[in-house]
Amino acid sequence: MTVTSNRTTQPPRHRSGGAGRGSRAAPRDRGRRRGRRRGVRTALLVCLALLVLLAGGAGWLYLKLDGDISTFDSGGLSDDRPEAGSSTGENVLVIGSDTRTGGNEALGGGDKDDVGRSDTAFLLHVYADHRHAIAVSIPRDTLVTIPPCRLPDGSWTKAQPDTMFNAAYSVGQTAKGNPACTQNTVEQLTGLRVDHTVVVDFKGFARLTDVVGGVKVCLPQDVYENDLNPHLTAPGKLLFHKGEQTVSGQKALDYVRIRHGIGDGSDIGRIKRQQAFVASLLKEVKSKGLTPTNLLPLAEAATQSLTVDPGLGSADKLISFAMSLKDIDLHNTEFVTVPWRYEGSRVALVQPDADALWAALRADRTIDGKDAGGRKTDEKKSGEKKTGVSNSGTPSASPAPVSGDGIDVAVYNGTSVPGLAARAAAALTADGFTVTGTATASAQDHTTTLVEYGPGLEDEARTVARAFPGAELQSVTGSGVSVVLGQAYADTSADTSAGASASPAPTAVPSRVADGARSAADNPCSNLTYG
Repeated sequence: MTVTSNRTTQPPRHRSGGAGRGSRAAPRDRGRRRGRRRGVRTALLVCLALLVLLAGGAGWLYLKLDGDISTFDSGGLSDDRPEAGSSTGENVLVIGSDTRTGGNEALGGGDKDDVGRSDTAFLLHVYADHRHAIAVSIPRDTLVTIPPCRLPDGSWTKAQPDTMFNAAYSVGQTAKGNPACTQNTVEQLTGLRVDHTVVVDFKGFARLTDVVGGVKVCLPQDVYENDLNPHLTAPGKLLFHKGEQTVSGQKALDYVRIRHGIGDGSDIGRIKRQQAFVASLLKEVKSKGLTPTNLLPLAEAATQSLTVDPGLGSADKLISFAMSLKDIDLHNTEFVTVPWRYEGSRVALVQPDADALWAALRADRTIDGKDAGGRKTDEKKSGEKKTGVSNSGTPSASPAPVSGDGIDVAVYNGTSVPGLAARAAAALTADGFTVTGTATASAQDHTTTLVEYGPGLEDEARTVARAFPGAELQSVTGSGVSVVLGQAYADTSADTSAGASASPAPTAVPSRVADGARSAADNPCSNLTYG
């Protein structure tokens, strides 16, 4: 009874508290539930924070990449450039600079104030189908005409005929101006419009090879220090052993720069080795996958030492361009050298083979003659004139054949039609003339084409005039022969170009070019003669 009495005399609060022992456990359950909810919320917050950090990190990296990319001065590009073709393909000029500025002297030696030359250069043609590509190497010792180049004070140099190709990179006198000079030279040389230009220096090259974890190369023999530096009187230490090996950083740079220790010691031999190296580098990059995740560290390594045209002057543009190449198979990526021959200690282009190669690229023909094009329009005008087309597919300047062998001529655009001088220069070259330079005339209101000539050059001038029906001759006190293009030529050449587009495209590049091609899929130990 006592127990009963004690229970009935409990205060209400005790009754409510003791009404069920389970009610005393409820606060602990609610605590557990609140704890679980806090845990879930914490996990979500952590995940959200990580996402924000990752997004912020990627954004920071993009900003950093943008800050690292250096662009060259597009004001130095010629006003008289080749017109963009009907193809949706692209041409990218890749220049390897031997500049010693910006700390590059530590890798390559030399004067730290030297703005350098183009140690190597190739024109990458990405076919319109974006499944084929070809890189055409231009030997550094090739004798070309370097067109007028813009100097830091805004003035323009005169055209420089019979000058080594690699000198074009130093004519502009500054790292910001030099790429435009080389681009102008390549456009005049090839008749192809360069869509983008990329300059990589020693440091950028070394970083790239480090990021991919090294590049597989192969040598036909052991290579020693004096092979890299022939001024050494003793062989020195072994730099590379014979056979296949992986190189990166300084060692990769040494590999592509060795000239005297392999083959005949020529630059042509070194070009073959550089082609094999770039092919192997592409293989490494492709094996990891062309995705933004994999490309970002590559871009971070490269951009600190890249100089590009304004069209590639941001991280997203640069990576987007790289992503556009992801469908190009290694077997469909070819490396060739423009047809050449020795001219004394220098190199001259072999014609008409060189022009046939450029014509094939304009027509988006692969080295085996396949059509890899993607015309912007498939319209074909029937019944158009087909006269004035050379065997290489390049429009001839005149409807009747003209031999310009041994005649030098400068070409000036006396109209407001863009690219007219480059068009005429390509046509004159197809007729055998040597074009010493192209530029814009002092006045752009010429209606008739004018052929000017110095003392004793009337016969040559008459031959040039035959290439431009209706052209007028004019004797001048200066030297040489020059053409000032008028609107009449602009009108007739438009018809000729239309006829050329309707004519059969070249079936293949010259056999001597195709036979020497290297695929990016080739074994690094294949074709090790290197000159």
